[in-house]
Amino acid sequence: MEQELAGKVAIVTGAGRMRSIGRPIARLLAQAGAKVIVTGTGRSPDRYPDDEKAAGWRDIESVADEIRAAGGTCLPLVSDVSSEQANADLVARCVAEFGRLDIVVNNAGAARGEDRVPVTELPYAVWKNVLVTNLDGTFLLSKAAAKQLITQGEGGSIINVSSIASRGAGANTAAYSASKAGINALSHSMAMELAKHKIRVNALLPGLLDTFRTDDLGRGETWERVVRERIPLGYAGDGTEQAEMVLFLVSERGKWVTGQCIAVDGGTTW
Repeated sequence: MEQELAGKVAIVTGAGRMRSIGRPIARLLAQAGAKVIVTGTGRSPDRYPDDEKAAGWRDIESVADEIRAAGGTCLPLVSDVSSEQANADLVARCVAEFGRLDIVVNNAGAARGEDRVPVTELPYAVWKNVLVTNLDGTFLLSKAAAKQLITQGEGGSIINVSSIASRGAGANTAAYSASKAGINALSHSMAMELAKHKIRVNALLPGLLDTFRTDDLGRGETWERVVRERIPLGYAGDGTEQAEMVLFLVSERGKWVTGQCIAVDGGTTW
């Protein structure tokens, strides 16, 4: 592959899961020549799914090892996306380590779970955790990154990972759907503000993916039925499709695209 991101530096949050979006995004950006910082929560190994335990997975350390083994540069860091100070420190560490920042992929998100209930049964603490992690976290890192990109004066690209749930907003997804719809609006507003600085901001809306986030849906016949019913192209994504779109958007090929919400979902939404 042409090293179209040679000399660029990227941050990818929430990149430690073995079956995920963050891992293939980080790997592809590194393959394209970018130096990459990957972040995770520092989750305890006892919380890993069985396939990660069986593989001896080590979260962001494993992703960093893969990138280095392929000849790339990667720095794994534990960081709390919901903390304003942690996000400011992350950007500062990036600049101290690599001298600059060019690309941010806000991929970290709250796990599915207690929030998937009717609004009348949704505890405020659970609602707040989803909104703070997904929406506040995206805002806080985007703000810190934008300040650095403006200071550098050479433009840049911010990708905020949203979801097709921001459009569908189905039953029992109020917190998640609201947080992702907020990310769409935040992305457009920031794009309008930052365009004069040649900083582009876009939202990526993944569809149904075969990752750890959908493990609660089951696999086998149940999973196959869900895929058949929801995805016109007939198969679920695995994260690599999202990575390809991210690479396009952050490279020169996407230089005239900003303020957009782009669904990569096998035809699920319009």
